[in-house]
Amino acid sequence: MRAKRKSTPRKWSSDVTRHSDALDLEKDVFKKSPAAIAQSLKRSAERSRRRKASPYQSAMSMLTFFINRAGKGLPATRRKMLEAAKGKLRQAFGRVA
Repeated sequence: MRAKRKSTPRKWSSDVTRHSDALDLEKDVFKKSPAAIAQSLKRSAERSRRRKASPYQSAMSMLTFFINRAGKGLPATRRKMLEAAKGKLRQAFGRVA
């Protein structure tokens, strides 16, 4: 007889989004416009005292994490909007090349 495996949560990434040590996110932040997403992430990153990296790095990594977590199931229009939020986030932190 095989030993029964202990089941692990399937969506570990949703737990990361909800309980991140880096940022305290506003509710439904990723459903807003690109500019609103960028401003919210910037505000959260600057207020956080638990982050390990710079505010810019923390905000950008949370946005990238969310995009990657959604994977192939993310509609093209939403992906385009979230990618635009990256540009707005760069602008908000004065990182435009």
